[in-house]
Amino acid sequence: MAKARSIGIGMDYSATSKIALKWAIDNLIEEGDKIIIIHVVSSKLDPTNKQLFEDTGSPLIPLDEFREINVSKYYGLNPDREVLDMLDTVSKLKKVIVVAKVYWGDAREKLCDAAEHLKLDSLVVGSRGLGVLKRVLLGSVSNHVVQNATCPVTVVKASPPK
Repeated sequence: MAKARSIGIGMDYSATSKIALKWAIDNLIEEGDKIIIIHVVSSKLDPTNKQLFEDTGSPLIPLDEFREINVSKYYGLNPDREVLDMLDTVSKLKKVIVVAKVYWGDAREKLCDAAEHLKLDSLVVGSRGLGVLKRVLLGSVSNHVVQNATCPVTVVKASPPK
C-alpha cells in the first residue's frame, strides 16, 4: 500500500476555493490520505489567540472539533456548511483524516509556509481568474504559491460562466 500523503487545500470559503476542494476530492485524494484545510485569516482580524500562533499557525484542528461553532469562532472563522459536508463525506467514503490549520497574515506567504512546515506532498488552491492587469497590480496568490511552495501545487480555475 502506498504511503499516506498529506494534501493541503487552501480554503477561504470563496466559490473558487470550494471548486478546488471538490476537484481535489474527485481527482487527487485517495484512501488513507490526510487532508489539511489551510485557512489564512487577514491580519486585520485580531482574535485573541493570534499572538499565540502568529508564526506557526494554529495547532491542527480535527474535523470533529472544527465543526463546533465555538472552535471556529475562536480562530476567527465562519465555516461553511457545504465545505463541512464535503469534508465529512470524503472522510467517511475514502477513509481520510481531515484536519484544519489557521494562519494569520498574507495568504501568499502563509500558504508557502504551510507547504514547508507541514511537509505537504501536494497543495491545491483555487484561482479567482484575475485579468492580467489586476494580477500585476494585486499579485496573484496562486502565481506566488506555484513559484515558491516547496511541494507540487495544483491551481484549479473556476470554469467560465456559460
